[in-house]
Amino acid sequence: MTQSSQEIILFGGLQTEFKTIEAMVKIYCKDHHGTTSLCEQCEDFLQYAFTRLDRCPYGEQKPTCKRCPIHCYKADYKLMSRQIMRYAGPRMLLKHPFLAIRHLMAEKRPIPEKPAAGASNRHRRKLLEKK
Repeated sequence: MTQSSQEIILFGGLQTEFKTIEAMVKIYCKDHHGTTSLCEQCEDFLQYAFTRLDRCPYGEQKPTCKRCPIHCYKADYKLMSRQIMRYAGPRMLLKHPFLAIRHLMAEKRPIPEKPAAGASNRHRRKLLEKK
């Protein structure tokens, strides 16, 4: 990740969700692109996913992307996300069992009706910066 994105803080469950996405991208990239570190395309996707998590209107109450009524990914990133998750999802149980089980449990949570105004991680960070 770039230096500027490392300075951004994801609160609570968003940090865990990012760790899950990051683990999936690493599995996918290693097996499909044959690299030991993330390739440029996968790094770009991971940066995009990080930004989307930071700006998610649900904030920490965010449902899993699969069940979310708000589709915030652009079409090409959404397609890439689907490919990554379909490939890496089953492999997560062996490589990262706790993250995989947490993600499966998160899919069972009810979806909030409507996100509260200012609930995003970004809004929360801005409030903390003003203090």
